[in-house]
Amino acid sequence: MKQQINLTIKEQYIKDFKDGYPLITPETIEKLEIVKEEGSLLTLEDNKKRFIAYAYYGRQNKGYGWVLSLDKNEKIDVEFFKNKIKKAVEYREDFYNDSSTTAFRIFNGEGDGIGGLTIDYFNEYYMITWYSLGIFSFKDLIVDAFKDVVKYKAIYEKKRFDAKGQYIDDNGDFVIGEKGEFPIIVKENGVNFAVYLDDGPMTGIFLDQKVVRKTIRDKYSNNKTVLNTFSYTGAFSVYSALGGAKKTTSVDLANRSLAKTSEQFSVNNIDPKTQEIVVADVFNYFKYAVKNKLLFDMVVVDPPSFARSKKNTFSVSKDYIKLLKQIIQITANGGLIVASTNYANLNMRKFRDFIEKAFKDLNVGYRIEEVYSLPKDFKVNKKFQEGNYLKVIFVRKIN
Repeated sequence: MKQQINLTIKEQYIKDFKDGYPLITPETIEKLEIVKEEGSLLTLEDNKKRFIAYAYYGRQNKGYGWVLSLDKNEKIDVEFFKNKIKKAVEYREDFYNDSSTTAFRIFNGEGDGIGGLTIDYFNEYYMITWYSLGIFSFKDLIVDAFKDVVKYKAIYEKKRFDAKGQYIDDNGDFVIGEKGEFPIIVKENGVNFAVYLDDGPMTGIFLDQKVVRKTIRDKYSNNKTVLNTFSYTGAFSVYSALGGAKKTTSVDLANRSLAKTSEQFSVNNIDPKTQEIVVADVFNYFKYAVKNKLLFDMVVVDPPSFARSKKNTFSVSKDYIKLLKQIIQITANGGLIVASTNYANLNMRKFRDFIEKAFKDLNVGYRIEEVYSLPKDFKVNKKFQEGNYLKVIFVRKIN
């Protein structure tokens, strides 16, 4: 039986919680420090002991837990989780019925009513990601509920709940079912991707960029030279090549990027040797490109929120404007920059300000062509816009 603790919501935040705000923090809850056990169930009340919500305690980034229910009569049991998962699956029914896409998110944390938990679908295989020890303590209930709702070949899991929010590798990725032989091939908008659910924290594809990638392929790649920076496994490059790009150049610091990107080209019947794959620090590549007067028709930039190499440290909040200035210099006149960030603490308006400042500082004109945030399967809680973390802006460089 989980520990049940009654806590008082600070008066100025009561309305927010009643309206659906989901995140528990010391700023919103009185005496939150008395809770010690991850996974403790919390009954949140006003200062007159009137019920407001049920929540659970779980340390995740700057948060301390998530609201589960505003219904006093609701029990946090297997039926509770089953109902949440069933509703989430029904919301994605059109994805399940689309044979051109066999990889998507079916449960997106607080957007689907349970913060700290995501579930992704990969062609009949599922991957559960736990973002706190608190939500992980409900694992048996959640897996039992999940098994009753969906048909699956196997369920895998990723744990990202150590003190630094990093992946925990304890060889426990497999949960239940028939172990897969990886890579498995999934489709996204008709494009093939090789996916690994049993090989560390990364699967081989970030599912939240599916609409952006399709737009690049369908509208902007034909007969263009494309530079894909911080390229990971080259997904943007693959889409660009399939969209008719003259040539793609993929640049990433990780040694694995060469083999991983080559693999993604190969599963789409594209000879990797016809494309350029560079293992290098992106910032050093910028210097190389400027020195050699390289210009690209389209540059995709989707950096991690924080990155460190031997000579360079990058954070979105401090360095994105500088990064954009470097990219502008190697983008041809009339060319396109696809600027992206998943940094949750930066809203879309501030991101637009970054773009404006970068171009203004260089005295270069620009025009915004398109703007994207999270796709439909990454459902967002309207009362928690911090969860709508993805920001992508297509920017045209003009004279």
